[in-house]
Amino acid sequence: MHVIIATDGSKQSLRAARYLRSVADADSITSVGVLAVISPLAAVPFATENTGARTDIEEMSFRAAAEAATAQIVEVLADWGPKITTSIRSGSPATEIVKAAKAKGADLIVVASSSSRAEAVLMGSVAHRVLNNATCPVLVVRPGAKPKKKPTRP
Repeated sequence: MHVIIATDGSKQSLRAARYLRSVADADSITSVGVLAVISPLAAVPFATENTGARTDIEEMSFRAAAEAATAQIVEVLADWGPKITTSIRSGSPATEIVKAAKAKGADLIVVASSSSRAEAVLMGSVAHRVLNNATCPVLVVRPGAKPKKKPTRP
């Protein structure tokens, strides 16, 4: 079984990787692909005339942050067993996750969901789009319950 884990560098993405590790049998998973997607419009900042020193293209992109995010997931899964690979794509996150899953013949996609229901209705969510467009099962890991506030006494 090949699993794709999508990450955006958030704590929730790390939680999703840990959750997969806790519920899945490492012997049944042959490989895990860790995927980060960079928005092409965010990959290169605006060029302004007041940029005095020329900056290295690597510093101008979000690729280093995407590489760090995939490395964190690899660290969580490092001694688990299955072969782990990483990749970084550019484009719409949901579209690229689904494309990667199809290209790799994934048997499962793991994504984190951190948006509230209201945000998902207004803007849509990556997890929701992946769930509706994937051709394989999708594990959506929701955030844990928020701690309740203690009542204050007057």
